[in-house]
Amino acid sequence: MGNIRPCGKVKLITGLISNDTALFDKVRRILEKRFRNPVDFESDTLDFKYTDYYNNEMGPGLKRRFLSFRKPVPLEGIEKVKLASNKIEKKFSVNNKRRINIDPGYIDLSKLVLFSTKDYSHRIHVGKNIFAEVTLHFKDESFNAWPWTYPDYKTGEYLSILNSIRERFKNESQR
Repeated sequence: MGNIRPCGKVKLITGLISNDTALFDKVRRILEKRFRNPVDFESDTLDFKYTDYYNNEMGPGLKRRFLSFRKPVPLEGIEKVKLASNKIEKKFSVNNKRRINIDPGYIDLSKLVLFSTKDYSHRIHVGKNIFAEVTLHFKDESFNAWPWTYPDYKTGEYLSILNSIRERFKNESQR
């Protein structure tokens, strides 16, 4: 029998997708206030060209931006992050269509985990009908994809951003 140990804290991140980049700044401020946690990293605005999944709802010309938050957060109750992001998406919706997609998750030293409201074979229920998937795993000094990893998260551009956030978390954890 193993001994139960407390979980360590993790680095909260979000990926934002919209064709209205002004929403990125508005949502950033709301997330900082909601999580009581300032953003410590913000990526450049990237073209979101890897799938047309969101086009019917949000239109063409989508952009992506990643944020990470300064203070590490506990895993206990982590599903509340996705519940909060869903409320924010709804706040900015028009005619029941989202204008922004907020993909929350976390990074620790071994993985990137993303949250979803949709169950699937590789996702685990974490509470309140929210599921988590290990989207990337860290091996050989970089994040690496799984067969189910979204195409955009497999790109060098995204891996570079996420590796730099992980490095930031690693340096902060050693202080």
